[in-house]
Amino acid sequence: MSDFAIFWEWVNFGVRWLHVITAIAWIGSSFYFIALDLGLIHRPHLPEGASGEEWQVHGGGFYHIEKYMVAPATMPEHLTWFKWESYATWLSGFLMLAVLYYASADIYLVDRNVLDMPGYVAVLISMASIALGWVLYDLLCKSPIGKSTNGLMLVLFAILVAMSWGYTQVFTGRAAMLHMGAFTATIMSANVFFIIIPNQKIVVADLKAGRAPDPALGLQAKQRSLHNNYLTLPVIFFMLSGHYPLAFATPWNWVIASLIFLIGVVIRHYFNTRHARKGNPHWTWAVAAVIFICIMWLSTAPRLSPEQPIETASAAAQPFMDSPHFEAVRDTVLGRCSMCHTAEPFFEGIHQAPKDVLLDNDLRIAERAREIALQSGFSTAMPPGNVSFMEPAERDLIITWYRESVAASGALM
Repeated sequence: MSDFAIFWEWVNFGVRWLHVITAIAWIGSSFYFIALDLGLIHRPHLPEGASGEEWQVHGGGFYHIEKYMVAPATMPEHLTWFKWESYATWLSGFLMLAVLYYASADIYLVDRNVLDMPGYVAVLISMASIALGWVLYDLLCKSPIGKSTNGLMLVLFAILVAMSWGYTQVFTGRAAMLHMGAFTATIMSANVFFIIIPNQKIVVADLKAGRAPDPALGLQAKQRSLHNNYLTLPVIFFMLSGHYPLAFATPWNWVIASLIFLIGVVIRHYFNTRHARKGNPHWTWAVAAVIFICIMWLSTAPRLSPEQPIETASAAAQPFMDSPHFEAVRDTVLGRCSMCHTAEPFFEGIHQAPKDVLLDNDLRIAERAREIALQSGFSTAMPPGNVSFMEPAERDLIITWYRESVAASGALM
């Protein structure tokens, strides 16, 4: 049924909303505890085992916080564990990846001008690469290289650069950027799931059993937490990048992704230094601005291959081209939409096709049938503000074309 497209769009919206909520919770608590940890002050009156304290004010009340580097002498009756924010963020993020990219792999994952492959192969590559990222990272942290904080960070940066390039050789530019976010976020969440929380549980179990906890467990968790600290800002950029073709639809998108990691490092350095009361390194903002200007410059380079026409329609698109309404719908789209959605837009103020969606020939229109129906038939989101004066009858025909084509194909779309 064609109405499945509307249902699926709301599923997409609901999952995205959930992901944003959980990500805010995880990032918020993470940033708070990093700032708290760096701002702790050691004072003589602290209890045995306490490494620092902090007084804070919020919401009309005062909070007195003490940190025990290993653990207190006796365990409190209740402990609040900060883990579900991370787990829920990763699970909702993977669900969103599945709902949007895996379910429509032929559109969002596969670019036949980059690498012609079946959708299911792209999905398998996606899942394998995300899992492989964690395995490589974990092995590095546990190797002799992991004993050097700076050395490990340099190796990790080299891996991230390599993955940025590799993804652009396999997926669409938009999917490549998104996968850098998924690749990095998986490392962050796995740090919590496999290292940080298990180590803390071992410490708690040792204390309850009357054993002395191993300080190495805390140091290992601390290292992984430090990595999460510096990776957070790049992940946010990658998750937003899908809305901006200037970030992903350029031959230098992998370089842009690499530079974003550097921006994340210098910005986190600023806040970490401030929170630790070690100065006010304003130079970091100048460095971040220079790197961002370089990114802006790179984005003006000649675009990737979307200008090249698709030569053959996919099996899913063929029913839409066979429809008796296709010619009329095509003329509507070419007349109302293609002035912006083309390789070289000629609508005033538009310099690049919005979200890199091109609707300037028969095949591209058929491939994007579901999006056209959702944006210009079932809703009036496009054209924005009805700037090209699409008529109600034209919108009705788009709905009819979509519904009849879906019915003819016998698929849920």
